[in-house]
Amino acid sequence: MSLTRNAGATAAQAANSRWLELLTRAGFIGYGIVHLLFAWLALQIAFGKSGEEGNQNGALRTLGAQPMGKFLLVAIAVGLFAMAIWQAFEAVIGHRYLRGKEKLFERIASVVRVIVFVWLGWTAIKVVQDASANAANQQQQFSEKLMASDGGRWLVGLAGLVLAAVGIGMVIYGLKKKFERNLKTGEMSPKTHTLTRRLGMAGYAARGAVFALAGVLIVVAAVKYDPEKARGLDAALRTLRDQSYGPILLALMALGIAAFGVYCFLQSRYRRV
Repeated sequence: MSLTRNAGATAAQAANSRWLELLTRAGFIGYGIVHLLFAWLALQIAFGKSGEEGNQNGALRTLGAQPMGKFLLVAIAVGLFAMAIWQAFEAVIGHRYLRGKEKLFERIASVVRVIVFVWLGWTAIKVVQDASANAANQQQQFSEKLMASDGGRWLVGLAGLVLAAVGIGMVIYGLKKKFERNLKTGEMSPKTHTLTRRLGMAGYAARGAVFALAGVLIVVAAVKYDPEKARGLDAALRTLRDQSYGPILLALMALGIAAFGVYCFLQSRYRRV
């Protein structure tokens, strides 16, 4: 019992590290930059001007091609890995200010965030090494191989359902303003609080819609055995563009993703870390 308490105390001390907090807050700035670039790619896709893939991988590669881009990618990667460590602690011992189902939900969400932050950080490192392939193509090829195996189409379809559910949950999370429970709203001025709320609602709703659409397309790919639709976020954006009023809807979605990017900047100051 004492070993468990000592381990918990050590974990809590590590989670409260000042350096981890500073790196995590810097990570939010990098995460915001990635989403602003993602929004820019989505806007270009809306008007047929982008050859780059429309997802976070494409955003990181776009940044890497700029002057000082690789230096920024390394800085962003460090911040993202710090965010992953922070969320790992949150999954195990964090969210103590919450109770019941809300606490359980946030801890599960923290596990998902660990995976996302590690993947993005690793992708940033691969871009620095000039080793980042087109993620949409890789996802399509993997789905094609998986669907060719016994039960593979079921697994692809299940993955699509999970992604769609995550997207819908993200929309609900944003529209119900549940993200505010992780913010230090008491330290905000009324204007800052209103701005943060609006950016968070728009950002989570837009990101959730893209993820949900990507999940639906993956399910369709599994049902119709069409791996070209299993290209993740890139396929979702391009499919939306090709619909009636698609460019307008995609442009609005891009603005929502940009709103999330700005919201990340505010999180760097007001997020509970």
